[in-house]
Amino acid sequence: MEKVRVDKWLWAARFYKTRTLATDDIHKGRVEVNGQEAKPAREVRIGDTIRLRQREGTRTLAVQGLSDKRGSATVAQQLYLETAESLKARADAADQRRMGTEPALSLHHGRPGKHERKAIENAWGERWSASVDR
Repeated sequence: MEKVRVDKWLWAARFYKTRTLATDDIHKGRVEVNGQEAKPAREVRIGDTIRLRQREGTRTLAVQGLSDKRGSATVAQQLYLETAESLKARADAADQRRMGTEPALSLHHGRPGKHERKAIENAWGERWSASVDR
C-alpha cells in the first residue's frame, strides 16, 4: 500500500471515532497535509506531514505507516510520530488548563435570567433598601 485517503488514515490512526467526523473536520479546514488545506480524498504517503486542529490544540504529525483499516490503539500509534514542538505545545496547553480558568469567563453579561432573578429577589428578603434596619 503506497497511499491512503486522508480521512481513512485519520480514522485508522484513531484521531476520530468515525470517518464522517474526520471528513467534517477536513471540510472545515482543520486538517492540512504538507502545508496545504486537504480534501477528504487527498492521498497520504509515508513521510507526509499532517497538521490537525482539534479541541485540545494543534498537532503536527509525521506519517510513519499507512492503513485504511481501524485496528487497536497500539497499532494506530505506530502509524504516526508527533513532532517535538507539537508535544511541547500540548504540554503547555495542559499546564494552562491545570492552572485554572480565566476569571473573566465566569462573569455574566446582560439581563439576569429567571433563576438568577429569583436568587436576587430572595437575597433581599422583605427589606426594601440596602441599609440595615435596626
